[in-house]
Amino acid sequence: MNEDEYIKSRVDDQISYYDTQSGKSQSIFKRLTGLQIISGALIPIIAGFSSEICFSEWITAILGLMVTCATAFLALNKYQERWLNFRTTCESLLHLKHLFLTSSTPYQDENKFDRFVHDIESIISKENSEWSSYMSKEKK
Repeated sequence: MNEDEYIKSRVDDQISYYDTQSGKSQSIFKRLTGLQIISGALIPIIAGFSSEICFSEWITAILGLMVTCATAFLALNKYQERWLNFRTTCESLLHLKHLFLTSSTPYQDENKFDRFVHDIESIISKENSEWSSYMSKEKK
């Protein structure tokens, strides 16, 4: 595999993957956090005007349930951590790609492609190892 093929089929593919996963995790994190904030803020308002609002007890209970579920999903799936880890990996891959394409340090000698491949694969391997470790903790 030559340099162009490797960059296109491996590096760009991984950058795209981590960028997409980062965006998805960020979106879910912000939506669930927004749900927590809005639902939590409405509870005292509804409770304070309960005599004037039909089914206020039910509305308060449902809002409380929404806060609890959103909190549980955030804790269970760790969307903020995933967002940051995916973004960090994506930016690291982009950084190395730009260093390589501009022949900047450490990619200045005749072995620059070998070093580049090693560095890229190390980042991907590290991310995979961290994911595997995370999944092992989840099972315990």
